[in-house]
Amino acid sequence: MLKYLLVSFFLIFTSSCEKIDFFYEDSKSFESPLYNKSIYEISGDEIPYVYQYVVDYLGGKSSNKYYLISIHIEEERVKRAVQTNQAISRMDYEIDFSYNVKNLEKNCGVFNRKITSTFTYTPKSSGFNFGSDKSLDKMYEIIIQKNLEQFINFVSKDGISNCIDEN
Repeated sequence: MLKYLLVSFFLIFTSSCEKIDFFYEDSKSFESPLYNKSIYEISGDEIPYVYQYVVDYLGGKSSNKYYLISIHIEEERVKRAVQTNQAISRMDYEIDFSYNVKNLEKNCGVFNRKITSTFTYTPKSSGFNFGSDKSLDKMYEIIIQKNLEQFINFVSKDGISNCIDEN
């Protein structure tokens, strides 16, 4: 009897999972017109993981470079709640990413936009806490990913074929 239950459970389980796709079929929605076609320079405030995600979203080294992407980062931290012992119990972060894309062949700018991302961080203790530090790192990662995705969506939607300024 137990054997039949296990076999029927296995059959039901495998048949219910047959429609699961492990790859996103519509990969065109994630394509960037700048991927592996760009040189990028990052300036401003040092934010963890920026370089890693810029390479992931804009591509690595390639011989064909058509665009220069300048990313300027400014971070502002605002203490929202301070305890009596001056320990911070809540802090707001506002990170501005200013993107400037230049077409190297035409020698003109094709995209210029500032995208602001915000998050609130609540440390779990007033001193050093490994969990709180990891939580803050994860928040930075999420913000950087979302910001770069917004940038790629704007570039894909607005296009980068026409010059916005003549230099």
